[in-house]
Amino acid sequence: MSANGLSERLQTPISTAELQRRWGLVRQAMEREKIDVLLMQNNNDHMGGAVKWFTDMPATNGYPVTVVFPRDDEMTVVMQGPFNGDGRPPADMWRGVKRMLTTPSYESAHYTNFYDPELAAKALAPYANATIGFVCIYQMSFALGDFTMKKFPKARYVDATEMVDRIKVIKSPEEQELVKLCALMQDGAMKAAFDAVKPGMRDRDVAAIAQCYSQRHGSENGIYLCASTPLGTAAKFGQRHVQNRVIQKGDAIALLVEDSGPGGMYTELGRTCVVGAKVPQAMKDELEFVKASRKLTLDLLKPGTPCKDIWETFNAFMRKNGRPEEARLYCHGQGYDLVERPLIRNDEPWTIEKDTNIVVHPTYAHGGYLNWLCDNYIIGGNGPGDRLHRFPEVVVEAG
Repeated sequence: MSANGLSERLQTPISTAELQRRWGLVRQAMEREKIDVLLMQNNNDHMGGAVKWFTDMPATNGYPVTVVFPRDDEMTVVMQGPFNGDGRPPADMWRGVKRMLTTPSYESAHYTNFYDPELAAKALAPYANATIGFVCIYQMSFALGDFTMKKFPKARYVDATEMVDRIKVIKSPEEQELVKLCALMQDGAMKAAFDAVKPGMRDRDVAAIAQCYSQRHGSENGIYLCASTPLGTAAKFGQRHVQNRVIQKGDAIALLVEDSGPGGMYTELGRTCVVGAKVPQAMKDELEFVKASRKLTLDLLKPGTPCKDIWETFNAFMRKNGRPEEARLYCHGQGYDLVERPLIRNDEPWTIEKDTNIVVHPTYAHGGYLNWLCDNYIIGGNGPGDRLHRFPEVVVEAG
């Protein structure tokens, strides 16, 4: 057991005081909204941040973890394990959880569809005539939602995702420190990858160096997108399956390190290097335009600004200057989720809030190059603070 009374097996655990802060805020909100119990389920720690936020234990590997969070009692967790598992989990690992129910269910074996929901129903039985709030419905299996609503037809059901999101995205001082640690870790991962680049390696080798560095410095999961291409040819970077190309002298390599840091918070760092050659002046010039587009965004990231307005102003700037408009997502929140609200888009109803962790990554193909920068910021009372990453804002000459 470590000095904080928690298992030494836990990697950078959040403090118990922080967990209690979260639970207290959610229970106050449940009281206001007249919700008696919350039900949530995640199966990964890329976009499955709700389970991690409530329990400090991630869902991983496609195995569902279901959490029942009462307004007036401790949690029950349903997860992968032996048949008929039922007991109180170790208090030095599972804080705030009074009961853990286990079953060996698998999403690839359809006949196990209702194994987890049947166990969750045991914890939900006292709320058969109460109000049950679903959290992150998009991440919850149809089997869990369908079974629950049929099992308890007299319950009142509400979507509590918005309620939880509003609390979850505001980062406490402890959470902000973890965000900063993640950014510094990624600086090291990017440097390690670019320092090692040489002709003859494959894209996957570069990504693997960044991943190895991150995991040795506290990361648990994430993505490492990488693509090499001859100068003058813009290439879209991708996941491991499309990282087989052999790097040649004179190639440009785009690398995105978007992984969790110690404690599970996400940031992301994106840069380009040129292997064994000078960076073309046109590429340097375009990077200056990227910086200008990013500054435009940063100047608008002030508390109270509608996200839709930032999106529209950015795209107007891109159109005016003959650059491609953003059609996907170039700026968004991060936390235990790799992508967290708010999204800077025309379909996001929120405004910018203080103490959120925001990444800005204008990315577009123009002039034969993939042009981009990707860095994180904490939003203060007057807008973004200093850039959290310290990696130079340049196209690196490597190899």
